[in-house]
Amino acid sequence: MPSARPLRALGIRINMGSIEKRMTKKKTTKQTAAKNVGFEAGDYVVYPTHGVGRVQGVETQEISGCTLDLIIIKFEKDRMTLRVPVTKAEDSGLRKLSSRKLMDSALATLKGRSRVKRTMWSRRAQEYEAKINSGDPVSIAEVVRDLHRGADQPDQSYSERQMYQAALDRLAREVAALERIDETAAAEKLEQLLQAA
Repeated sequence: MPSARPLRALGIRINMGSIEKRMTKKKTTKQTAAKNVGFEAGDYVVYPTHGVGRVQGVETQEISGCTLDLIIIKFEKDRMTLRVPVTKAEDSGLRKLSSRKLMDSALATLKGRSRVKRTMWSRRAQEYEAKINSGDPVSIAEVVRDLHRGADQPDQSYSERQMYQAALDRLAREVAALERIDETAAAEKLEQLLQAA
């Protein structure tokens, strides 16, 4: 640290103690941020727009002169790796897998009656897309329930089938990770719940 004496001669007062405190505070905050991530390597997490992924670890990288702690998440099905800054993890919606209670609520939603609004498909598609990208299992279950067609019901359009399949896959991945079963087995379980309703 430079001495404050030459600056005092110019009439400038500096409290070196407070500057040192601020500098050590920044270092401590960074260290605790890396420790308090809440995710460890091997944990399954849900990123709202991509679904279920597995944490590979936390690493520090320098990007454009800034040092960032990043959570590395691997999405096997999409063959994608995502790096989320630790400081933005909560704001981005990154979360651990749902609790058993929340997943039971989502599965109960599948058993309910379909609530399809009689609006234009484009408006409903936007609403469904927002629900799928919210990452909330109950909202995703509502989309699956509303777009499911039984054998006695008319066929879906291509875009309805695509939206239904995306929602079913997203929900099945979380059920599979939560119950430690295969994704196809989880999808079959969801289909059976829909058929029983």
